[in-house]
This record gives sequence, C-alpha cells and structure tokens, in this order.
Amino acid sequence: MAVYDFAMNRQALDSNSYIGRKIKLRDLLTLFCVAEQGSMAKAAPMLSMTQPTVSQSIADLEEAVGVRLFDRSTQGVVLTNYGEILLRSGIDAFDALRQGIRGIEYLATPGVGHVYIGCGGSILHGFIPALIQRVAIQHPNIVIHVLDGNPAAGRFEKLRSRQLDLLLRAWVFAKADDDLHVETLFEESFTVVTGAQNKWAKRKRVGVEELMDEPWIFGEPSNAVQMRISEFIHSRCGRLPSSTVVTVDMNLRLVLMATGKYLSCIPASVYKYGAAGGQIKALPVDIGVTMPIAMVKLRNRTLTPAVQLLIEQARVVAGEMGRQNTLKSDTVNTTTGDHHAKL
Repeated sequence: MAVYDFAMNRQALDSNSYIGRKIKLRDLLTLFCVAEQGSMAKAAPMLSMTQPTVSQSIADLEEAVGVRLFDRSTQGVVLTNYGEILLRSGIDAFDALRQGIRGIEYLATPGVGHVYIGCGGSILHGFIPALIQRVAIQHPNIVIHVLDGNPAAGRFEKLRSRQLDLLLRAWVFAKADDDLHVETLFEESFTVVTGAQNKWAKRKRVGVEELMDEPWIFGEPSNAVQMRISEFIHSRCGRLPSSTVVTVDMNLRLVLMATGKYLSCIPASVYKYGAAGGQIKALPVDIGVTMPIAMVKLRNRTLTPAVQLLIEQARVVAGEMGRQNTLKSDTVNTTTGDHHAKL
C-alpha cells in the first residue's frame, strides 16, 4: 500500500460531511476487533466476516483517514501511532453513542437502565449484595451487571475501554492515575468468626490469645490486609496460630467455618450481609485493622442517570456500613481502633 500524504487530506478530514460519508461504524468495529486480536484472520470469524472482507474494511478506513493504521507482517498486524489515535477516539465515540441510547432509554421510562460495575475480592460477599438489594427496592427496573473488576498490574482496562461504568473494590493502590476519580465510601473493619456450633461461639468474652491453638483460615501472607491482621495477632500473642488453611476464596472460608472447626478474620460487612442461615457467628474479639472500600470511575465521563442513581444508593449503603462498623454489640465487636491496614 502506498504511503498516504496526511497533509493533503487534512482539509477533507475537517469536513463533518466527509467523515459521515467515509468513516463507517462497521469499519470502526472491525478496527477494534483486529487491534484486539492482532490478526485479520483471527478477527474475521469473530466479526462473522471473511478475511478478504476484513482486509477491505481496514483498507477503506485507511483510505478515509489518509494514513496507515496497521503495520503488517507474517506474524499479524500492529497498530501504528495513527491507529492508536483512531482506536482511542473510536472507543470514545462508541461510548458516547452507547451512553446516549442508555440515556434515551432512561428518559423514555424513568428508573430504567443498565449499569456495569466491576468488583473483586470480599466486597462481592458483603457490600455488593447489600447494594443490589437496596437498588432493587428503590429502582427495581435498573439492571445491574456485575463483572470481574480485578485490575491486572494496577491497570484499569475495562474501565478505560468503557466496558465498566464503575469499579467498587478495596483500594490497594497508593495513588490514582490522573484519569481516574477515586471516592472512599467507607472503612471496612474486620471480625473473628467461627461456626455457630463451635465452643468459642458460646462464650461472651474471648481473648485472641485464647485462640492460638485453634485451626485458623488465613489469606495469602503477601496480602496487605492479611499482613496487618497477622501483625495485630502477633503483637497480642507473640506468635501466630500454628494450624491454618491459606486461601483467598471467601466462599471456601465460609463453607469451612460453617463446619464449626475453623476460625477466620473476615470483613464485618461479609458477616452482616453475606453469611445467611446463621451458620457462623462473630466472636467478641477486637481486631484493630481497617480497609478502605472505594468507588472508582473515569474523570470527565458523562454517566447515565441509572449509573448516577446507583452511585447515590452506594453512598447510602456505605454510610450504613460505616456506622455499623463503629458499633459494639453482644455478638460482634467491630471496633477499628487506631490501626489502618497499610495498603
């Protein structure tokens, strides 16, 4: 393919009518898929197109914008700098269209819409169920899509590509990138929990030092919150429990604790909202560790009314949890003390 002269096409590209005639939404979708797959051959079946049709679609798009969008090789294709720019702007354009359709849907039927939130970790077992139940009562026609929200290597691709409206999760990063807005919803506290039939569940007063010879379930030692919990127990008892199960899976923890054989330290919101059936019980043991739960969204992105309603309800539920985490009761002591998990 001949090298295009971008300067010669600049005047034409500035024309909205030119863009409307030459740049097709389908060609942009083809660009997205080819860029993701790194190959026109791999993109073709995903687009329900033949490889020649995909190649022609990319060629048409390159002719329309006047520059090469992909570098080709026998190993596949790679976006050029021009292609990177068009990809980013194309994502923004499709997001604006999608948000517009969702906004029209909301205006046509108030309280209706779809919200895409990413979540990860223990928040799925406490805060998220409580939020979904509240939204279902207040705005029953809003559909909530809960997707995996664990950022890989501190990156937030799904949020930036507009696959997600929000991330709701424990905030374990020192600072936010400039394009992200982070709002701390509440400070999650922790409590020691065991099966309802365990002998310790019948005690009104328990010291953590009395529990050292019991089998515990811990998280991974490298986990920031687990490190803080371990430090707290070690400072009180001079050692850690000798018999433990190590897992990050909260479902497994709850199942094992329900047997009455294990103890574990879990978020207070998981105990309150996620442990149905009375199979486990919190012990009156102070654990001086907290974990910030945050809501993350893109800066300068217009959110639909449905997303804004969910944000309002998230703040209400967070307020209730924040107040709950400062209270003491006969069955659970969630005092946070002066210690914060160093995340």
